[in-house]
Amino acid sequence: MEPLTEHRLVSGPVVYGFLRLVKVPAARQAALTASLAEYCRSHELQLSGVFTDRDVSPGPDSAAFTGLLDVLALPDIYGVIAPAMSHLGPKAIAAERGRRIEAAGSRLLLVRRPRTVHPPISHSGPVRRRSPGTTRVLDAES
Repeated sequence: MEPLTEHRLVSGPVVYGFLRLVKVPAARQAALTASLAEYCRSHELQLSGVFTDRDVSPGPDSAAFTGLLDVLALPDIYGVIAPAMSHLGPKAIAAERGRRIEAAGSRLLLVRRPRTVHPPISHSGPVRRRSPGTTRVLDAES
């Protein structure tokens, strides 16, 4: 553990990682695990372990996720870290797993936040732009 700004060693909040890696090469797993470790180091979190789900399951229950829930029941566990919500599984499974993590009293931390949806830009109507040389002068009385 690196010293904080006060130059004292302080144990950071304990977190566990979760990766869903179905048919993923070992190099990708190593890179994702390293990214979780770096995120934790830079945010002063203590990464105590990484659970890896390699099974395609029809529901939220898997051996790796059950193991994760077991450690979340231990005292002083701050939360779970994952690279993105997709690492918890497909949308329906990820939503249920997120709910179970929060029900265990832990936080779900995502390295990459879900993308925000921006309203589509309409290209059908005319676009009115002011030319750079145009200025508007307002009267003091208007």
